[in-house]
Amino acid sequence: MSDSLDQYLVATQFYDFDNELVQQWADRVLQGVSDDPIDIAKALYLAARDEVSYNPYVFSTNPKSLSASHVLEARESYCIPKAVLLGAAARYKGIPARLGLADVKNHLSSPRLIEFLRSDIFRMHGYIELYLDGRWVKATPAFNKRLCMIMKVEPLAFDGVNDSIFQPYTDDGAQHMEYVQEHGEFVDVPFEFIMEGIRTAYPHLFNPQAEVMPISGDLESEV
Repeated sequence: MSDSLDQYLVATQFYDFDNELVQQWADRVLQGVSDDPIDIAKALYLAARDEVSYNPYVFSTNPKSLSASHVLEARESYCIPKAVLLGAAARYKGIPARLGLADVKNHLSSPRLIEFLRSDIFRMHGYIELYLDGRWVKATPAFNKRLCMIMKVEPLAFDGVNDSIFQPYTDDGAQHMEYVQEHGEFVDVPFEFIMEGIRTAYPHLFNPQAEVMPISGDLESEV
């Protein structure tokens, strides 16, 4: 492993695979899985996708909420922390991982979520890139299988070889996701960059102390 890739293998406050909860989760998921990095990545991807429900309403300005261990404690989260969970487990197993960020347009948002955001543009969507077989491969574990079934969208697969990014169309041919701006990839979670981007896009969600105002919701019941 080159020195340039070593930076994508360290534990941080977000990729906290030095936390026993993260290690136990990854070890359980990988029971019976071969030592091949692609097989490891595929198993971890499915677990991060389906064992944590996608819920954008749990967004928080608390840095801990973006850590892998917090995702496992909560068992519901949104795209960035779910990607971080996959990345942390991958780093724990010796697979370099980095976070990618982009703005996406969701043509299938629930009316309540669009009203909540006052936009159909989702700022700072997160995915993970894993270094497998000599190259970076994108993986997007955001939408769990149950939610995809409700949305009539095929759950995103990941084969460890091809990029796994949001489907542009639903099963019946309707538009689903559209990438509108890429922000790049990052060694660690750029917390302040993410928060500033979200505050700029959705200023109405924050109080004068720059803290997000609480809201409860469940996307599965709204789609």
